Amino acid sequence: TRGLEAQKQHIMAAKAIADILKTSLGPKGMDKILVSPDGDVTITNDGATILAEMDVENEVAKLMVQLSQSQDNEIGDGTTGVVVLAGALLSQAESLLEKGIHPIRVADGFEMACQVAVDHLKSISEKIQVDEANKEFLKKIAASCLSSKIVSRCVETMASISVEAVLAVADMERRDVNLDLIKVSGKTGGRMEDTELIRGILLDKDMSHPQMPKDVKDAKLCILTCPFEPPKPKTKHSLTVATAERYQELHDTEQKFFTDMVKKVKDSGANIVICQWGFDDEANHLLYQNGLNAVRWVGGVEMELIAIATGGRIVPRFEEISADKLGKAGNVKEIKFGTLKDNMMVIEDCANTRAVTILVRGGNKMIIEEIKRSIHDALCVIRNMVRDSGIVYGGGAPEVACALKVAEEADKISTLEQYAMRAFADALETIPMTLASNCGMQPLETLQEIKSKQMQEKNGRIGVDCNLMKTVDMKERNVLETLVGKQQQFLLATQVVKMILKIDDVIKQGAAG
Repeated sequence: TRGLEAQKQHIMAAKAIADILKTSLGPKGMDKILVSPDGDVTITNDGATILAEMDVENEVAKLMVQLSQSQDNEIGDGTTGVVVLAGALLSQAESLLEKGIHPIRVADGFEMACQVAVDHLKSISEKIQVDEANKEFLKKIAASCLSSKIVSRCVETMASISVEAVLAVADMERRDVNLDLIKVSGKTGGRMEDTELIRGILLDKDMSHPQMPKDVKDAKLCILTCPFEPPKPKTKHSLTVATAERYQELHDTEQKFFTDMVKKVKDSGANIVICQWGFDDEANHLLYQNGLNAVRWVGGVEMELIAIATGGRIVPRFEEISADKLGKAGNVKEIKFGTLKDNMMVIEDCANTRAVTILVRGGNKMIIEEIKRSIHDALCVIRNMVRDSGIVYGGGAPEVACALKVAEEADKISTLEQYAMRAFADALETIPMTLASNCGMQPLETLQEIKSKQMQEKNGRIGVDCNLMKTVDMKERNVLETLVGKQQQFLLATQVVKMILKIDDVIKQGAAG
């Protein structure tokens, strides 16, 4: 198939993907169960996750998957909306192609309309002061992002945790946030409300010796990446011990290695050893006898976070241990969970507080994974606010406002592109219609009500409130979205649609001969 026929097939494939996600849009959106080939089950309504886990074979449908992925990577939120918008644009494009308008003219018209919409978004947006003093506003934005997720019943707690975490690691001078400094760990058991923010590092480990103290105040941490054992020859070797004296000598040499290692650590003033490798019972016993606490098999990422948080240096060789390389923490303790023998270690009151951990609790693994995804989206939204503090109001209000503006601009254009611009305006209206139908309202009636209210009251903030089941001013309902996120949605959806419209043939590559 070539030409128009091929384009129609591509549009159909992309629309099929958008239709799957349509029902997951908004606070009343449905969840999907995804079953992997091994039988693992994921329950989610996050657009990017649904598409990433789906087995998509069609080439054009894969573009839609990548579209939601790029929205997720760049913005973190709005992954469902961007795919629904792209699907709506393609639906409109299909009817224009049937009228005989050339695909390139349609693509150009969409591009012009998108520019009008993005500029209009900027004009209706508001700037917010983002700092420690204005936490409440950030919480409202995080709450808007989380209201459509599984955590919607304890939105306040989750929003508050997300805002505190981002502000703890944010660099306000550079207006940037390094999300790698926020570790999100999960532990089954407990309720969703038990999720907490730990201003420090959480390790899924316990002390290496059962009799070591479980709570160490004013900790000085020695962070080692070298194993606590005597050096081994790199090549194959065999050793023949002829007499008992030689054997004793060998034993004493080995003991000396251990005692020297422990002495070097002890002399530096450390009272906790964090080791990337394991160590045998001999070393463990010696550490315990010398009053040194130890944690073994700590992963590389955690080692780096501990070093950042405590201000310590990672030590690769015992010869390099010194007092100035130790990390400092106010408190290192083991915490127990429920009746299980599950322990975790918390390193709190660190020298550098710019590394925090969110401990997620939930009834089962699936819920914890979904909460982690929800918190990730909220963290991304708050990070975007730190970077660019413009906001627009949600609930489909900005889409309708932009649709009205684009339709108005289309009337000023005399060329064929005006049809594409009107089609773009119609496509934007799909978002509020989908929101309305997902919460059981009449889509068309709701859309007309929003449009007439916006035009009569000259108020671009009127949108769909899925909880109250009516159209209201979104400013009063505190439904907020980031300006940069909404602009990115429009731009990415338009780019992908332009790309799909320009494809008129799919050629399978022949085998290399």
